[in-house]
Amino acid sequence: MPPELLLYDGHCGLCHGAVRFVLARDPSGEAFRFAPLGGVAFEAAVPEALRESLPDSMAVVTDDGELLVKSTAAVHVLRRLGGGWKWLGGLIAVVPSVVRDSIYDFIARRRKRWFGEVDESCPIVPAALRTRFDV
Repeated sequence: MPPELLLYDGHCGLCHGAVRFVLARDPSGEAFRFAPLGGVAFEAAVPEALRESLPDSMAVVTDDGELLVKSTAAVHVLRRLGGGWKWLGGLIAVVPSVVRDSIYDFIARRRKRWFGEVDESCPIVPAALRTRFDV
C-alpha cells in the first residue's frame, strides 16, 4: 500500500510532536507522508467543500481517499504503525467514538496552551526525512 497523507496543524507543538512520533515509528516511510493543514498538498488532497469542516489539528487521507478526522484519525495512525501500536489503537477503538472525540476535543482546545506554538509549518527533522513532507 502507498503511504497515506497525515495532515497536521503546522503551528502546534503537540502536532509537531505527533509527527515526530510517527516518523520515529515509520522510519522507512511506508505508512505515512506529511503535510501541514492549509498548504498546497492539503488543498490538492482535500476537496474544498470538506476543508472548512476539518478540525485544525490532525486528519488522515487514506490510500483509498477516505478522510479521517479527530480520534478516528489517531486510532488509524496507531493501527497503521503496527506492532504494539496496532494493539493500542484497537484497544482505543473499542471506546465509542463520541467519547473518544470528546476527549480529543478537550485536548485539542488546550493543546497550544499546554504544548505551545511553533513558527515553522514543518517540524525540524533530519535532512533524510524532509523528503517525506509535502508543503
